[in-house]
Amino acid sequence: MTTVADLIEAASREFQAAGLVFGHGTDNAWDEASALVLGVTGLPDDRANLVAVVDDSTVERIASLKDRRIRERIPLPYLLNVAKFAGAEFFVEPGVVIPRSPIAELIVRRFEPWLSRPPATLLDLCCGSGCIGIAAALRFPDCRVTLVDNEPTALALARRNVVLHHLQGRVTVIESDLFDALADGPPYDLILTNPPYVDRVDMSSLPTEFRHEPVAGLDGGPDGLEFVHRILTERFERSPPRGMLVCEVGMSAPALLRAYPKVPFIWPTFKDGGGVFILNAH
Repeated sequence: MTTVADLIEAASREFQAAGLVFGHGTDNAWDEASALVLGVTGLPDDRANLVAVVDDSTVERIASLKDRRIRERIPLPYLLNVAKFAGAEFFVEPGVVIPRSPIAELIVRRFEPWLSRPPATLLDLCCGSGCIGIAAALRFPDCRVTLVDNEPTALALARRNVVLHHLQGRVTVIESDLFDALADGPPYDLILTNPPYVDRVDMSSLPTEFRHEPVAGLDGGPDGLEFVHRILTERFERSPPRGMLVCEVGMSAPALLRAYPKVPFIWPTFKDGGGVFILNAH
């Protein structure tokens, strides 16, 4: 008889011994093992479920995924084809960056205290799976959201996630290289973006787990700011006077500050992570 607790404890020990690198939804072996076991069994994360008995076929499925996680260093969300972000679940597949961003904390907080009123229109640039824009749409039920990416795989996945959350009436997915293909119209009240921002030096030293993700979704050029420079240059044409830009730049934040020493960036603090700035449109 094998319980959920047995499986989590065993997987945690093996993950720890294997020296895995985390960062795709968890940051330690125990949480990674819990995500694996609960993801396969479909059980909620509840202490009472630790004593639940797992049938043999499910034990075998968990063992198979555990072995692939260790042997191939594949991020767990790719193995489960699902990831959690801002309290919601999203389809995930290879070829699209796995949802993870401190922007989730800002979405849950409805961007307080920086956002003066709920946005009527919102743009998610470099949307990938669509997790940021969709999570915001769930928090702002009267907001119309546009998801933008230029990768066909990402666009297809974003559309699946829009349907998953029954948001076809309010969320539109558009293929565009940043702002290029967006039609003229009312500017956006809120622009959210997690663009590629890993600089060339850090790209060369990424752990194996992160090399499973598409280079195009991570590589931000020599200083990590190739896309950020464009967004900052073009945003004034797309944001009203009271609009706001929220952008993740991660470890490229020092390079951003050197490039724009006079720009009044706001840097929120987070429980997990950082490297996200807020900038008023004017």
